[in-house]
Amino acid sequence: MRVAFVHYWLVGMRGGERVLESLCRMFPDADIYTHVVDRSKISRLLASHRITETFIGRLPFAKRWYQKYLPLMPWALEALDLTDYDLIISNEAGPAKGIIPPPDGVHIAYICSPMRYIWDKYYVYRGAAGRLTRLLMLPIAHRLRIWDTASAARVDHFLADSTFVAQRIDKFWRRDAEVLFPPVAVDEFHPAAAEDLEDYYLWAGELVSYKRPDLAIEAFRRNGRRLIVIGEGAQRAMLERNAPSNITFLGKVGFAELKRHMACCRALIFPGDEDFGIIPVEVQASGRPVIAYGRGGILDTVIDGKTGILYREPGADGLVAAVERFETSDLAHGATDACVANASRFTEAAFQDGVRAALARCGITWTPPVSVAEKDPA
Repeated sequence: MRVAFVHYWLVGMRGGERVLESLCRMFPDADIYTHVVDRSKISRLLASHRITETFIGRLPFAKRWYQKYLPLMPWALEALDLTDYDLIISNEAGPAKGIIPPPDGVHIAYICSPMRYIWDKYYVYRGAAGRLTRLLMLPIAHRLRIWDTASAARVDHFLADSTFVAQRIDKFWRRDAEVLFPPVAVDEFHPAAAEDLEDYYLWAGELVSYKRPDLAIEAFRRNGRRLIVIGEGAQRAMLERNAPSNITFLGKVGFAELKRHMACCRALIFPGDEDFGIIPVEVQASGRPVIAYGRGGILDTVIDGKTGILYREPGADGLVAAVERFETSDLAHGATDACVANASRFTEAAFQDGVRAALARCGITWTPPVSVAEKDPA
């Protein structure tokens, strides 16, 4: 059986690329197709596979400006000749599922997110864009929505990384999707000893608008409690410039330091509305609870009152109240076992079992490779 993976772009290692790595361990001989690849920024495992770029990768400055070529990506995907493949698995948070599958092949789409910049977050992205971009987005987004909806009919079976994403697949594409949580390396995170816990809250991630670090800053400006912010992004300079002294920005830190802060904080602050959210799972694997806005993928990963606090009011007032609720709850005095147990649902083994079950529903029997280690130098 010949297998191909279609991934939106390979310019870093984030959640979507971790999904692709897990698929590569299941199918060590699979080929990868993507719009653009920067081999210096991907893992050795991904780089060990045969990777083919669409014509987007040959355009000027594609590794840096690939998102500006979004209007051309439908053409690029449909130009790929995948007629020799028996199984195609597309992994989508940008355009990936729109390939033309062979008539006797099976196409499974794992959706990390329908393109938010043309669907539910369109007005947020358009509002933050410059004047020329806003004008161009009107006709471009309209055409992309038509193609995005039409190309959904080419998929045999949809997998969604959260209930929230499955609901959006139904809303935008009118297709059913099976929920399959992405793999999280929970075994790499461990709780700290009780004497090592510290009196601060943690915000971690990319400092961009949709993750709402501004709400975390404002909430902790009001309550005066200590907050450590880890991560880089377009909003860091503005947020740090206006932050009070009880908030510390560490920028990008090494993995060991990140794990230490996850294990030693009082709780993670997660005010964004995300499709899944890997960091809350990692923090729970570290034995610490999560205080989060109760919308999106977080509803699948945090148990309100047991492994965290979920609040419904989207502004800073809601977050301030949630922190105070946490401080007066049993969670403030220990929830390590519950958090670790909850995080254990999101292992790579569980993800691969779900993929195997989806393949069986499509009439495909997956046989584990004889030696993954030979294909996995990472």
